[in-house]
Amino acid sequence: MSNDNDGNLEEELDRLEGVSGSSSKDEMKSELERLRAENDALKKTKSNNITFKVGQKGGMSMYGLGRFPVTLYKSQWLLLLDAADKIRDFLKNNDQELK
Repeated sequence: MSNDNDGNLEEELDRLEGVSGSSSKDEMKSELERLRAENDALKKTKSNNITFKVGQKGGMSMYGLGRFPVTLYKSQWLLLLDAADKIRDFLKNNDQELK
């Protein structure tokens, strides 16, 4: 764990210590580390949760990228797939400005 995470961990432990006086600091630290590891694992599997659905109007929706689905018609998906290299180049060239 990095020093920055250790600082955040200590702040979180201090906060939790005020809430629950029954657990030892080592127990709280262990539980917090376990929860952070579980959270990281869930974030990594997010890309595996992408699903697709055909809507009533014939559009294809992709779920799992964010809060709302991305819905395009077949011709639009094909254009997007054909532009994959351009999209990658754009992302690379604008990396500093993108989140």
